Amino acid sequence: MLKSMTGYGRASAAGAGKKITVELKSVNHRFSEVVIRLPKNMLPLEERIRGRILECISRGRVDCYLTVEEAGPKNIAVKVDKNLAAAYYKALKEMLQELEMPPDVKLEHFLTLPGVLSVEEPEENLEELWPAVEQALAGALAALLEMRQTEGARLESDIQSRIDRIEQLNQEIESRAPLVVEEYRERLRQRVQELVPGDAVEPARLAAEVALFAERSSIAEEVVRISSHLNQLRLAGEEGGPVGRKLDFLIQELNREINTIAQKAGDLRISQLVVEVKSELEKIREQVQNVE
Repeated sequence: MLKSMTGYGRASAAGAGKKITVELKSVNHRFSEVVIRLPKNMLPLEERIRGRILECISRGRVDCYLTVEEAGPKNIAVKVDKNLAAAYYKALKEMLQELEMPPDVKLEHFLTLPGVLSVEEPEENLEELWPAVEQALAGALAALLEMRQTEGARLESDIQSRIDRIEQLNQEIESRAPLVVEEYRERLRQRVQELVPGDAVEPARLAAEVALFAERSSIAEEVVRISSHLNQLRLAGEEGGPVGRKLDFLIQELNREINTIAQKAGDLRISQLVVEVKSELEKIREQVQNVE
């Protein structure tokens, strides 16, 4: 089954006193790209997270957002720089004495001075936190892949219906091709009779001219190759894995064959059928741009 490159997944997990939430968004991209946004203190886990995502995603751009919340009371330490406080106190006393102001210095005056009080958070133990990150990431990936699978099934259904339509048009082109030669034979015979009265032109000469036209305008090989490419398009979804580039290549080949038919046939009805085929191919091409 085909897989879309568009999807979304979100999941959370708790561990080591933290709540980890992972959010994944994927969109179309020619290649595989993973962009990860996470807290600065968790940057050492970035490559490990990227590796897990790339195990599941072969094509498309994936944006990963990881957030951390405290699951319980936060263990925070407040540090007092006594030496700095003493230096502030000494400087204030000297300033008050110099300005001949009363030495009314209180504790709250020090609380706003830079550097006296500082908050220290304990360093994260990333190995203890990793199981929760891994669990949240796995849940988000499962949701993302499920959405990509669902969207892929819809794309496959649409593509298959258009393949059926192209096959019908190709069969009509194939059935029309012999009539083009017969019509050319009749036009040529009438034209010759208008220009050369009687039986001045030998039937063999006329037959040779018609045979030459039939050879130049033959589209039998192109019709067979179109049928083969359509079968490959049908079977691509059953292969599994990323097939977007293969589908894109087949669309290019189909366009090449149908353009050749348009150039060789020289028939109004076949030209109309070619336009319909190209319209369907363009719609398939647009859908294929979203296939992994």
